[in-house]
Parts: sequence; C-alpha cells; structure tokens
Amino acid sequence: MHMIEAEQLTLERSIVVNGAGAHSINDQTGEEEYSPPAEYENLDEPAALSPVGSIRVDRPQGFLEDHRASTTHVRSRESSQKDDAVANHEESPSFWQSDRRPQKTTKVSEGHPRVSRLVTELYTISHLIFFSILGTLARLGLQALTFYPGAPVQTSVLWANVAGSLLIGFLVEDRKLFDEHVSSSLPPPSTPQARNDEERQKKQLRPLSPHKRTIPLYIGLATGFCGSFTSFSSFTRDAFLALANALPVSVSNTSTSPIDPASTLARNGGYSFMALLAVIITTVALSISALLVGAQLALAVEQYMPSIPYLFARKFVDRGVLFLAWGSWLGAILMALWPPDRSGGPSYNSGQEHWRGRVLFAIIFAPLGCLARFYFSLLLNAKVASFPLGTFAINIIGTAMEGMFWDLQHSPSTVGGEVLGCQVLQGMMDGFCGAATTVSTWVTELRGLKKRHAWVYGGASVLVGVGVMVGVMGGSLWGQGWKGVLCS
Repeated sequence: MHMIEAEQLTLERSIVVNGAGAHSINDQTGEEEYSPPAEYENLDEPAALSPVGSIRVDRPQGFLEDHRASTTHVRSRESSQKDDAVANHEESPSFWQSDRRPQKTTKVSEGHPRVSRLVTELYTISHLIFFSILGTLARLGLQALTFYPGAPVQTSVLWANVAGSLLIGFLVEDRKLFDEHVSSSLPPPSTPQARNDEERQKKQLRPLSPHKRTIPLYIGLATGFCGSFTSFSSFTRDAFLALANALPVSVSNTSTSPIDPASTLARNGGYSFMALLAVIITTVALSISALLVGAQLALAVEQYMPSIPYLFARKFVDRGVLFLAWGSWLGAILMALWPPDRSGGPSYNSGQEHWRGRVLFAIIFAPLGCLARFYFSLLLNAKVASFPLGTFAINIIGTAMEGMFWDLQHSPSTVGGEVLGCQVLQGMMDGFCGAATTVSTWVTELRGLKKRHAWVYGGASVLVGVGVMVGVMGGSLWGQGWKGVLCS
C-alpha cells in the first residue's frame, strides 16, 4: 500500500510540473505529451475518482477534498524543495528532480514536435466546442423523443440528465479507452519487487491517475459532451414549474400541444409541494443511480473495450476536431443569418415550422456556455476543497439566466413576442444555460465528496437553485402572468 501511494504521489508530482510548463516525452511513442496549464487540476469531471471504487478491495480510494489537499501539498513541497536546492547550489539532483527523470521529461529530443501549452489549450477548447454542440443536440433530441402524449414522466430533461450521468460514470471508471495515454505517464519500476508488482500497481493507479485531465479528448467527452448533455438550469426550471402548477404536460388526446397553464385546474399548496419534491427526488436519485450504473457497466465490459492509440489521438483526432469544431460553430452562425424555417412545413400551431432556427441558435450559444463552465471550474473549484465553488457558481448563474430568458419569452410586449426573438431566447436557454449548467459533473462531485460535505453541497445547490427560480420566475408569473410562445 505504501508503494502504491508513493507511486500515485509521483504521478501527481509529474502532472504538477507539466502544468507549470515542462514538456514530457511519451516513452512508448517518442512523441511529446500535452503541456496543460496547472489549473486543469481543478477540473472535477476528469478527476477519475471511482464512483464504485469501494467495491474493489484492490484499489485505494480517496475523496475530492483529499485530492485537492494533496495537490496543494505537492505543489508547495516541490516549490520549497526547488528553492532550497537553488539556494544551496546543490549539484546532485534533488528529490523532485530525480523523481521527474529530467532526461526523459524536461529535455525535448530533436525531431519531435513540441506540443506547447498554447496548442494544448487550443486542442482542449476545440474539443469543448465540438462536444458541447453534440451534447446540446443530444439533449434536445432526447427531450423531443421523451415528450409524447401520455408520457409517464413529464420532465423530459430528466432522461438527458440520466443519460449524461450514466456516460460520465462510464468514463470515470473506464480504464481501457485511454490506457495507452495513462500508461505512458507511469514512471518505471525502481526495484525488483516493484517490477513484479507493476501490472497490479498500474491497475490500481490508472483510474486515479491525474494524467487523464491532461488529455483534450477526455476533457471534451467528460466536460464538453456530458456537461452539455445534462442541464441543472432546466432541472430547477421544471422544479419551479411543478411547484407553480405550470409544468407543460402532453396529454393523450387528438392534440399533442402542451396544456395551457391558464387552463390547468387549481390545486392547493400541499400538492404543489409534493410536485416539487417529485421532480427533485426523481432527478437527483436517478442521476446518481445512473452514475453508478455507468461505472458498473465500465467494469463489466472492461475486457472488451479497445484502447485509443496515442498517436491516432494526437495526430488525427486532435487536429480533426480542431477544424470540425470551429467549422461547425462558424457554419451554424452563418446559417442562422438565414434561418432555414420553411412555410408549409410540419407544425402543430400553424403552417410554419420553427424548430430548425431554434436548434441553430442553441448550438450557437452552447459552446459559450460550456467554455464559461470550464473556466469557472478552473478558477474557483480549488478555492474550497469541500465545496466545488466553480460548479456551484455557474449552475446558479445559469439558473438565474434561464429564469430571466423564460420570463422574457413568456411576458407580453417583449422581444419574445416575435418568432425570431422567441427562437433566440429559446436558444439561449437550451444552448447557453443548458451547456453552462450541468448535472453530470454535479452528481460526480457528490459521489466524490465526503458524505457530510456532499449533503451540504447538494442541499445548497438545490435550495439556492430553486430559490433563485422562485424569485426570478415567480415574480413574473404571479405578477403579470405569462403568455404562450410562438416558437413552441
């Protein structure tokens, strides 16, 4: 166990030094690895804390608080030891220097292309843009599929939150997709006993290795796709609508249009409170359950999962996504200048279809929301070890913006009264707010925190989120009322 902990500490030290600007060479391929900023350590999606790790007796587990504390301790210790070595003019390699194997990690061989910090960030941002677009489209598509006449669950975003949580559980627990990337970062065994136990140690360390957070493709899948696939703001919006007896419901009759809230039968406050609890409990419970199911699924199919080759990811995937991401985003912006809605198309309200323009605006604003969440996490998540402040802040800010956009869209005599204005506001809600707020990261953090801290963090997120919606949306609904929208 002590040997494993020392090996893991060496891995964390390697990533800290890399984040400070050092360039490392991939031992297997001769290619340089990424040079991510040190702030990437604050991302919680790639933290790789196993959601079901406690059932694996051969794997040491930890919590987010412990990880952040150890990272801070490693940084401070490395800094002080380096300063001491320089002050004392030591000629022999210091502890941190010897563990880093400078001949392998700080010297760039001639003929090998350098993956600079700027290029690494560009690749990461490109993956976030590309996968945020895909995640938003997946969420909107799944919502459309699960909102049908007689649907047993009327909060259609629930299934997107469940699916995104399942996927991130799979990614966090998986040890094969990025096996080659993680294996290349492991230092070689230094003793015969370590060589004999190498495979066992690697199996234990890979799920916990901080190296995952240096891979742009992994960040794109976990932070970009899963984070944009799920939506905390839509979850709290539906919770408020259930409380206000205004939740859109599709009924089993000849019309598939949602029920007009003005025609909904009144009910007492007790029923409304039960409706609020139903939305909160089902969303939180099913999302956490999906996270665990995803992790169990990764364990079940582990022996059949392929590994993404390092060179293929570096030379083809990263460069391909670079063009796809910016090209797709620019293409959506150009297409939105001439919304492709057509007269005489399928529509339940009139002879004009409006879904195409609404989707275009959603994928235009989605990358902005995803990048906002990404940088909030980088800047704020490490401020309080037991409370992911970055995720909390962007979830609450996105929730408040969702409420304001909803009010504008449903209030009389506003920009939301026109079809184009309605589509833009809907795109801001589905795209920016949907991609900026996340349930998948939230439930991953709840599973990673210690139990007491998880209750505080989860309870504060739900209470503040619903409270913000009551203040923002409630004032408009109970003040001047809402009207129907033209782009539904």
